[in-house]
Amino acid sequence: MTLLLHDARRGGLEPFVPVGDRSRVGLYVCGVTPYDTGHLGHAFTYVGFDVLHRYLEYLGHDVAYVQNLTDVDDDMLRKARETGEDYLELGNRHVTTFLTEMAALNWLPPDHYPRATDHIPQMVAMIGRLVDRGLAYPADGNVYFSIDAWPRYGELSHLARDEMLPIANERGNVPDMPGKRDPLDFVLWQRSLEDEPSWPSPWGAGRPGWHIECSAMATAYLGDRFEIHGGGADLAFPHHESELAQTEGATGVTPWVAHWTHAGMLRHDGEKMSKSLGNLVLVRDLLRTYPGDAIRHYLVSHHYRSEVNFVEADLARSADAVARLRGACLRAEELVPAAPVRAADRDLRPAVREHRDRFLTAMDDDLDTPSALAQLDELGALARSAQGDVASQAGWMVRELGARILGLRLAADPGRARAEAA
Repeated sequence: MTLLLHDARRGGLEPFVPVGDRSRVGLYVCGVTPYDTGHLGHAFTYVGFDVLHRYLEYLGHDVAYVQNLTDVDDDMLRKARETGEDYLELGNRHVTTFLTEMAALNWLPPDHYPRATDHIPQMVAMIGRLVDRGLAYPADGNVYFSIDAWPRYGELSHLARDEMLPIANERGNVPDMPGKRDPLDFVLWQRSLEDEPSWPSPWGAGRPGWHIECSAMATAYLGDRFEIHGGGADLAFPHHESELAQTEGATGVTPWVAHWTHAGMLRHDGEKMSKSLGNLVLVRDLLRTYPGDAIRHYLVSHHYRSEVNFVEADLARSADAVARLRGACLRAEELVPAAPVRAADRDLRPAVREHRDRFLTAMDDDLDTPSALAQLDELGALARSAQGDVASQAGWMVRELGARILGLRLAADPGRARAEAA
């Protein structure tokens, strides 16, 4: 079966096919803006894309994974102003925390982790091409992308024009910025305030807008066409919609990305997690009680595109489920101490092959990890209850699928694994 992966632009599941004759699969995921504390909702997004990364490699693809760091934008500078801290030092502190927490969840680091501040020349060059092509215009030291010049604006989010502006305003758009022709025109370059960092440009000293940062970094590492662009569902509009327009406008290449894929939102007490509501669930707090495998199991027990309401009792159940899977691995090690060479299909016991195949079929269905976990549980039950080859093969298959694809450590000593991650 072919991997089917969601594409927001086309509005459904599409077969995953590498672009052209490329030897590597490009995966770009919008990373954190490190101006404040991260939370379990961020982990849900990045663990989801970590599973995609792992599964693509399991299928034999060579993956070039890029995740950016938005280390200069309005939120970063606002927070630095409030705290009196240098914006880069503020970002570095929160990035260190984020990376430590993700390591505890057994996250595979991206191949490239670019910072926006290291790619200003690429952003300036891309903006220049948009101005030259009549898709952007300078005004009062700022440069804006012209929505009217790009009639396809909205093809990713599928929003009507009258729906766009309220959402954009909630997510960073300033409709009355000086010189705007249309309140929905988005900023590519803006004049810096006196206490803000600035870089030279043909339009005056200033700093980049949010959307152009990802376009410049993604094309710098993955080129004018690649396979998968991901992020949280709240980035589909205006961030990804604007990225799509400005990148295809600047390069003239379409489609830029084959699959626009979005992770669902994690909620707590029925509301989206946010600092203003005081309902954040922090990974570092959970790690004081639960091993990283339990948290990761909880996250992958939900489909990556689903809306999830956090309930701690579910996390406790994941801790129990991981203990059972770990027990299955330990029994297999007792029966066959060394990890066997990956068994050929003809050598697998029928029950083991059946659950393995059902696991992979679920993964091919847009990463249906809840259904895949159900098959992993069945394999774990076989390992604990069966005898001989069935038990050993089932237990080693739990480790094969659970570790390589779902990213569970299944360590013999989860307490030690937690301590090492901390």
